[in-house]
Amino acid sequence: MEDFTHFNESGRARMVDVSAKAETARCAVAFGRVLVNADTFALIRSGGLKKGDVLTTAQIGGIMGAKRTSEIIPMCHNVPLSGVDIDFRMNEDDLAVEITATAKCTGQTGVEMEALTAVSVAALTVYDMCKAVQRDIVIDRICLLRKSGGKSGEFVRGE
Repeated sequence: MEDFTHFNESGRARMVDVSAKAETARCAVAFGRVLVNADTFALIRSGGLKKGDVLTTAQIGGIMGAKRTSEIIPMCHNVPLSGVDIDFRMNEDDLAVEITATAKCTGQTGVEMEALTAVSVAALTVYDMCKAVQRDIVIDRICLLRKSGGKSGEFVRGE
């Protein structure tokens, strides 16, 4: 258990003390996708869903999710975000809405969880907006693509 920072000497959960860490510029980029059928894909692309504009709603939901990460992930610090951005790519070959979220801050701990939460909430929002027309939607490939800043430095996911 010594490799896991979220456990104390007794093996119980704890929030890591970051008070001795230097404040640095930090950035994290996460990815995920929502797989739909051809009809749903066309409705998302055209804006034809009764609930409204799927991608705009998912963008707002993802940003809100990033801002609330510390409220839903038990050991996360409340990070003062300096920016969150979400990009969508309509991948016609895979019938997928691909989501990339970038979170930034200057602080003592990273923003990986905020980027991952942004992607997850954006994907769940796409699901919620489309569930009336398709029940077998799949959310997959949620992962950290890269991060920078802090003592551990750069991380870039390999292929």
